[in-house]
Amino acid sequence: MKLSVGPLLYLWQRETVFEFYERLCRSQVDVVYLGEVVCAKRRQLALSDWLEIGDRLAGAGKQVVLSTLALPEAESELSAMRRIAENGRFTVEANDMGAVNMLAGKVRFVIGPHVNVYNAETLNLLAEAGAKRFVLPVELGAEVLTALQGQRPEGMETEVFAFGRLPLAFSARCFTARAHNVPKDACEFVCGEYPAGLLLHTREREPFLTLNGVQVQSARTQNLIAELDTLGALDVNVIRLSPQSEGMDEIIETFRMALDGRLPIPQASESLLRLVADGCCDGYWHQQPGMNWRAGA
Repeated sequence: MKLSVGPLLYLWQRETVFEFYERLCRSQVDVVYLGEVVCAKRRQLALSDWLEIGDRLAGAGKQVVLSTLALPEAESELSAMRRIAENGRFTVEANDMGAVNMLAGKVRFVIGPHVNVYNAETLNLLAEAGAKRFVLPVELGAEVLTALQGQRPEGMETEVFAFGRLPLAFSARCFTARAHNVPKDACEFVCGEYPAGLLLHTREREPFLTLNGVQVQSARTQNLIAELDTLGALDVNVIRLSPQSEGMDEIIETFRMALDGRLPIPQASESLLRLVADGCCDGYWHQQPGMNWRAGA
């Protein structure tokens, strides 16, 4: 199986972003996704910057994919998405059906986790449009994936979100701005104060959700390293790690060593637990509530 790093979901400083991807050039990942998926207002990097980073990664032997917004709302955002679709250099990950329509019949592309691929009929429709790989929606698990893999179109690859806070939902409202009592249109980019998102607790002080601008994520970190054998048996082609503000180099190395058989799975799982502040989850994978942690039972 190949190892991918998904698109950056948080607002980091421009210099931090360039440094992060410079380290990825020297890492043992195979596929790197670039671009803004969450909020169109985050313009610290322009498309030309992402293309420059992509060229560096490609020069280091990485497969580069440009990701589109999951919730485009304005004509300007559609224009930006169109420029990504027509970049002519790198594969594109479509995160909504608008992007699929822009790409259909023109180039081969990737279906992101925000497109609802719940059955073989949908998968076949997307394959006919030109999709070459799909990312399993994070709320689905092994049972659904088994059924999809049994009916997967010829040539279609499968990718699974294996590590990171789960992207659960998007809204026109900016939750982080609301938490700071500022309007979305004058948000002052307060989400940049939270490089790993703003953690939301229950009244009992239990971690519940993570606010990331217009995106809601899980509080706990999806961690499927204990499922690597199952993922291999299901003929999954790529496993995705979501960018983290801390410990990313070690996370990549741990997954790579486990995939290569150089680190026993129990030891790899223990190493990752030390890097996660608010606990892990794998509930969706086991058809349970998403916040459950079956591997740690």
